[in-house]
Amino acid sequence: MNPDLHAAPIGLLLSGGLDSCILLGHLLKNEHTVRPLYIRSDLVWQPAEFSAVERFIAAMATAKLQQLVVLDLPLRDLYGDHWSVTGSATPDASTPDDAVYLPGRNALLTVKAALWCHLNSVEKLALAVLRSNPFSDASDGFFDQFEAALNCATGGSLRIVRPFQRLAKREVMKLGRRLPLELTFSCIAPVEGLHCGGCNKCAERKDAFRMIGAEDPAPYANNRIGAIR
Repeated sequence: MNPDLHAAPIGLLLSGGLDSCILLGHLLKNEHTVRPLYIRSDLVWQPAEFSAVERFIAAMATAKLQQLVVLDLPLRDLYGDHWSVTGSATPDASTPDDAVYLPGRNALLTVKAALWCHLNSVEKLALAVLRSNPFSDASDGFFDQFEAALNCATGGSLRIVRPFQRLAKREVMKLGRRLPLELTFSCIAPVEGLHCGGCNKCAERKDAFRMIGAEDPAPYANNRIGAIR
């Protein structure tokens, strides 16, 4: 194999959740040099999420994994009294997927990460978008037009790649079996830094592990409370 084949870094928008962390592992396994990017938006779960990102990156340390880039994109002025900002009336396990939709967030996060890549000569930005994502700002059409508009605006040639775009959740989870998934974080209502166990995203996370016949190894606050009682 040509040792320089994957020498140029690929940017990765890393959220700390299952999909993006598994994509990090997948890229490293395939000998890509990866530059992870995390974007802080001042949403209620992000302190716990960011801690998980740091732990996961430390566990995955290799010469191919470059230093984490942290960018700020506060959304409080846009979202106002939305549950993602206030932590009030957070969608629980009984709610449908669209209950956790955050208007325009994919576009906002992607443009921030993409511009960083453009300004720092990183030619590819990887996103962990799955086939099952139901939202319009995760569609092929959206990303094709988004990439074209961004490159038109900057005069660049950045490619937005989605290695998991044809994969279902179960297939992605299988790819991540050997990774330290207990260090990932997927909760929108954390309790003292732990998964709450009762929100929409916690339910989705538990279902993801059940798809591969496993239990989530991460600690949950509601389990700890139950043990104390």
